[in-house]
Order: sequence, then structure tokens, then C-alpha cells
Amino acid sequence: MHEIIEFLGVSKRFGDTSVFERLDLAISTGRVTALVGASGSGKSTLLQLINGVLVPDDGSVEVFGGPVPTASLSAFRRRIGYAVQGTGLFPHLRTDANIGLLGKLEGWSDAELADRIVELMVLMGLEPDLGRRYPHELSGGQQQRVGICRAMLLHPEILLLDEPFSGVDPLTRDEIHERFGELMLAEPVTVVLVTHDLQEAIRLASELVVLDAGRVLQADAVREVVERPANEAVARLFERLQ
Repeated sequence: MHEIIEFLGVSKRFGDTSVFERLDLAISTGRVTALVGASGSGKSTLLQLINGVLVPDDGSVEVFGGPVPTASLSAFRRRIGYAVQGTGLFPHLRTDANIGLLGKLEGWSDAELADRIVELMVLMGLEPDLGRRYPHELSGGQQQRVGICRAMLLHPEILLLDEPFSGVDPLTRDEIHERFGELMLAEPVTVVLVTHDLQEAIRLASELVVLDAGRVLQADAVREVVERPANEAVARLFERLQ
């Protein structure tokens, strides 16, 4: 299967703290890959290396068949959607303006932008009338969905999700998961999902990458990892995360 993201001997350090040393990892095109592991295992750092927020100290991160560019980074990032914990919505902008911000910057027409915003809101189970509200007028679950809509606006080839469904009650999360699944059927995209919730990873992902202290303990299909942990460390991690 074609690999859209590759970490080739990647090392990353912050001062005297080493997050990764000579890490190798490949992520396949068109799959939902969940990164799971305890806090501090390097999950979010991997996402930041993919979209060029961070650069490796050694090795190479290759995306779309080549190294993450140091020049024309803005054009590169427009091919990647990014949704984070807490949504990061701009409080002074209405919901529709939050979702459509990148389209506005890209010079989309008002009609094209309005159609795309409604399309995404419907896919994520949001009433289009909510587009006139400000973030503080939305529930936590609605804000999370708006964050996903914004990340998907430009039809990205890769969608990076950093704990995007945390902070909501279980029933709301279940509904968001269902809507997210429908969105992925309507608009397939390569997804890299960071989550502490093992059940969420199993429900949404087809591939699992198990991390611990900056090391890849196992990377395989979900069923393979769940039924055949590579070692005792993976089995113990699953016990702690459940």
C-alpha cells in the first residue's frame, strides 16, 4: 500500500529531553491511523512534525512523496487539515466565518464558500442556522464538529486530529464518532488521529500505532494489534488505557 507519510530515522529533542531517537514509521494513504500511548509518548509531536510546526533534529519526515518543505510551507499546509483539542475557534467570528476562514483567504467566491460550509455542517449533523452563532453560543459537542468542518474545508489530502473529541460527554462523543464516520465515507481522506481513548481508536481507525517513550512498540491493523500484541509492553499499555 502506498505510504503518504514516512518518518525515516527521525530524532527530535527539546533541550536535554529526547522525544524520538532514530524513529521509523510509515502511514498508508487512505486509512485512518490512530496513535495511542501514555502521555509523553510523542503522539502530538508526530503530528507537529508532519505539518512542519516542528522540524526533526536528525532524519527526514516525508509527506506526499518528499521531505516537508522549509519554503512554501503555507501551500504545503493547505493540503493538510488540522483539528485540535478545544477546537481553537476564534471567539470573535461567527461559526460560518470560523469554518470558512481558509476559503476566504484562498479567494473563494461567497457562493462557493457558503455552499461548502453548509455541505460540511450537514455532514457533521449541524443545523446550517448555527452558522450565525458565535462559538460561546454552541455546546461543546457542536464546537468540536465545527472544528472538524473547518479542518475539512479545503478538501485536504491528510487530516490531522489531536484529541479532537475529548472534553465531551460519552453520548455526545458517540454521536460525533458516527457523524465523523459518515464524513469519511462522503469525503475519504488519510487521517492521523491522536487519542488517549483506546475504544475511540478501535472504533474509528483501521490502523494502530502504539507508542511508548518515543518508541514504536507496534504498528499494524487494529485487529492484529488487539488480538496479537507484539510484546508484553503493548499488552500492559492496552490494560492501562482501557
